[in-house]
Amino acid sequence: MWRKGALLLLESDRSEGLKRLDFEGIIWRIGMKAKASREHRRIELGRHIVADSRICGGQPTFRGTRIMVWLVLEQLDDGLTWDEIVREWSGRVSLDAISEAIAIAHLVVKHEPFTGFHVGARRKPARGPAELAA
Repeated sequence: MWRKGALLLLESDRSEGLKRLDFEGIIWRIGMKAKASREHRRIELGRHIVADSRICGGQPTFRGTRIMVWLVLEQLDDGLTWDEIVREWSGRVSLDAISEAIAIAHLVVKHEPFTGFHVGARRKPARGPAELAA
């Protein structure tokens, strides 16, 4: 009955672009998953900084590199001088780029890597047939 990729939503009229069916007072919206969410987006945040959905998960990076802006901001916070940062990144991050990174620092959020679920958030083990019958 349903094709692979079909999406069934039980929600209000917020879903746009989906076919609306009304059965017994329940609004069913039927449609396919949009490929638009996977489209390529590139935002130019300045001359030296871009946010590209295909590079580092859309995190702001320095143009032509995969060096994330928050890494350089963290180095500045740790007390490295601008010249030390330029040397550490082998000149791929220029003084102008560091200046631009400071100017947009309020827009940058450090990405924390996934470290696993909290132990208390784990699913409970499935109950056996004897427990279900009781």
